[in-house]
Amino acid sequence: MKAIDWKAAPSPSFVVDERLLLRNFEILKSVQDRTGCDILLALKGFSMFSTFPMARNYLKGITSSSLFEARLGYEEFGKEVHAYAPAYAEHEIDEYLKYVDHIVFNSFDQLHKYKEKVQSVEGKHVSIGLRVNPGYSEVETPLYDPCYINSRLGIPVDSFRPDELDGVEGIHFHAMCEQGSDVLERILVHFEEKYGEYLHQMKWINFGGGHHITREDYDVEKLVSLINYMQDKYDVKVILEPGEAIALNTGYLVTTVLDIVKNGMEIAILDTSATCHMPDVLEMPYRPQIIGASTPNDKPYTYRLGGMTCLAGDVIGDYSFDEPLKAGDKIVFTDMAHYTMVKTHMFNGVNLPSICLYNEEEGVKVIRQFGYEDYRNRLS
Repeated sequence: MKAIDWKAAPSPSFVVDERLLLRNFEILKSVQDRTGCDILLALKGFSMFSTFPMARNYLKGITSSSLFEARLGYEEFGKEVHAYAPAYAEHEIDEYLKYVDHIVFNSFDQLHKYKEKVQSVEGKHVSIGLRVNPGYSEVETPLYDPCYINSRLGIPVDSFRPDELDGVEGIHFHAMCEQGSDVLERILVHFEEKYGEYLHQMKWINFGGGHHITREDYDVEKLVSLINYMQDKYDVKVILEPGEAIALNTGYLVTTVLDIVKNGMEIAILDTSATCHMPDVLEMPYRPQIIGASTPNDKPYTYRLGGMTCLAGDVIGDYSFDEPLKAGDKIVFTDMAHYTMVKTHMFNGVNLPSICLYNEEEGVKVIRQFGYEDYRNRLS
């Protein structure tokens, strides 16, 4: 596989490799082909719509968690649009219904509030679902655990109303975060115990997101088996809506060293920011990988990498390198396509990274660059 010329990319910039994205799409399509399930792109994880012409050849559609995501999917993806939100605002629901083919409610009260409106949409059938909470998950970070104690996401079994399912065609649950099919297998045990009896009257079941299907060590065979088991047992269509698995290991964040300072250790200041450009580094937290770098003290030269905002904790982490760093050196972070572009912001007036695509025929293509007007127009 031809190497990317990082000097051809603006700094900072997100660069998504179309070759790697295609590999992920092919894995996901193979699961669809072998099971008949539907796999959707969760826009909350990856909304780079310049890749949608490629994605629509492999995926059934998109899933959204806001009105703007639903509109983006409708206008730019052009296939099925699914929606789930913790609650829908009255002033937005009519516009939502212009875009969506499936809508999932988080409570029976919201179902009853909007059911008649959904069922009266002209020119198309909008399938109604309910999100339930299986009461079991194995997510270790509370910020990303949909089933933590007293979670607002999904109807718990003690609040489920079996006699109020008229008009409901599907059940949705989401209980995973970057996990394998072994975790899904254990979740399904709890789900079936609580809600299995109601599936026989449904048309579909949505397993939500968090499935790391395109990870190298993911057990795809087990996933295929679980999908086929649920579809055969209950005569329903299984839907999955991964976010991170769509773009896992397909993107990079290209940055540049601006300065080296010393305070007990050497600190490299980069033209990027953990809080602005890769907030999961602080929220998860986690330590992103860098091409050619290693853990502290593993290589001869160790540096702390810091961002360019005034936030004291805008620190990416400590890394070691084969050679001393100097101003102007390129630092390339890996696995930076998902949950990055969708979460960037302009705190401190720091500009957003450019957005680029790469393929072997055209090299690095700059899709979008940002500037002062983008910053100003978000304010008043």
